[in-house]
Amino acid sequence: MKNNDILKILRYTFDLNDFVMMEIFANGGIQVDRSQVSNWLKKEEDEEFKSIYDVDLAAFLNGFIILKRGKKEGDSAPEPEKKLNNNLILRKLKIALTLRDEDMLELFGLRGFRISKHELSAFFRNPSQPQYRECKDQILRNFLMGLQMKYRP
Repeated sequence: MKNNDILKILRYTFDLNDFVMMEIFANGGIQVDRSQVSNWLKKEEDEEFKSIYDVDLAAFLNGFIILKRGKKEGDSAPEPEKKLNNNLILRKLKIALTLRDEDMLELFGLRGFRISKHELSAFFRNPSQPQYRECKDQILRNFLMGLQMKYRP
């Protein structure tokens, strides 16, 4: 999935306005202005559209974790990853929303997408482990749509 699509879905699902989005980015360790946020959320056909880089989306997700769970005492903003993949995005959303495996399976179920607990846990394993499984776009999309169905029906 494209980073801009993920950002748009999260903004819509949790009804985040531009100022809250700017605060989330700041919590994640980067300062953005309203026009940057606006350009990331535009349609690709728009001439002002800008792609959001992995490091910026990682900062947003880190800030989203802080928004939902609070900041750890004495910790500064976590360093955003320079490269993101679907597994990492899924992990960060799981942390931010304090989801257990059962909760995640329920979200997939809302979309009619069936996945076993073992398949789900494979997404969160270390890539060097033989049981590790790459999270494909279809799986992340179904998870995000399940979130949308739960938090903004």
